[in-house]
Amino acid sequence: MEHKMLSLADQVFEQLEYDILTGKYERGDTLTESALCEQLGVSRTPVREALRRLENEHLIEDTSRGDRVIGISQADITDIFTIRQRVEPLASRWAAERGSAEGIAQLKEILSLQEFYTQKQDAENLKNMDTRFHRGIYTLSGSYSMQDTLEPLHRKLQKYRRVSLTSHERAVASLQEHQAIYEAIESHDGDKAEHLTMLHVWNAWQAIQNHPSAKEEEVETNGNA
Repeated sequence: MEHKMLSLADQVFEQLEYDILTGKYERGDTLTESALCEQLGVSRTPVREALRRLENEHLIEDTSRGDRVIGISQADITDIFTIRQRVEPLASRWAAERGSAEGIAQLKEILSLQEFYTQKQDAENLKNMDTRFHRGIYTLSGSYSMQDTLEPLHRKLQKYRRVSLTSHERAVASLQEHQAIYEAIESHDGDKAEHLTMLHVWNAWQAIQNHPSAKEEEVETNGNA
């Protein structure tokens, strides 16, 4: 855990959230305070606080046997992408209209790294670049409310985004879509940036829905219902 400026409970929360969202802990797994304390080398108090925050985020639920991992369901994915498709295009419009030259230059640097990792077919770093690109747009929008709305939604999809980007075809398409959005933002063309972002979010959604692992997970979830 590297987040030195955060409280211990914050660090525990971020680690557990990451482990759930990336699939280390799968839907149906049980988390217990004692096991987590031993694993993370911390006392019960920060673990207990982190677990309650995860419950508030609807990532776990309290049961008689411990805290059961809920994670992100197919219904959650649909909801998240529906919200993103309506809100994220506005973030790109505002980024085009309000973005600083420095912030736009940073987007260009991220795209260069994304291109490098696309050629390397490095899905983990591609996911990281995808996160940085979208976060850069949220920042360029100049709206803290926009950032607070979209960043948690984007973060919750990280497992599925990484899986999707293991497809080289999708990774190349995502890079091209990001490049087009960047060019619209650089040109301060709000209409085009908004339209291209709507298409990009839709394409990302379809790529995740059509990936074989998504279908397998849906069958498993329905089987456990």
